Amino acid sequence: MQLGLKGHRVAILATDGVEQVELEKPRKALDDAGAITQLVSLEAGTIQAFNHLDKGDKLEVDVTLDEAQASQFDALFIPGGVANPDALRTDERAVQFVREFMVADKPVAAICHAPWMLVEADAVAGRTLTSWPSLKRSTRRWCGSSPAGWTRRSWTRCRSRASRRATRRRGRKPLG
Repeated sequence: MQLGLKGHRVAILATDGVEQVELEKPRKALDDAGAITQLVSLEAGTIQAFNHLDKGDKLEVDVTLDEAQASQFDALFIPGGVANPDALRTDERAVQFVREFMVADKPVAAICHAPWMLVEADAVAGRTLTSWPSLKRSTRRWCGSSPAGWTRRSWTRCRSRASRRATRRRGRKPLG
């Protein structure tokens, strides 16, 4: 199935602690669909990915937040893992980067704990999101009440925003 992403630039916002499978599998799918993906991070060099609690690969950063501008990209993808969005949401540059995508109404996808970044960017009012279940309360608080808010579904789309609870990990059953 052709997704019509040929030539579209997608920023992947991640830092140390990113869940490797939640970055690599969606990135491969984007690349296979013709998107041009770039790993955007807090600093140049590499970031340390994880496979749950075990260290995974070191991933090469393509561009830093000091160099990247939301206007250079057509969409934003934020992979999860607990540590990735938790570290990113304490950096105002990362929060502003996410906010600019939301304000420009560009497509944004967030997996697992990554919707924390959407909440931190103060850009989820009136939207429906899904996430790792531990974010349910804070997401509902910021999204508002029914019909918007948090849903238990494995993925959801609200306007141009998509969120997913988690990516299937090797040897484990899917969540939900």
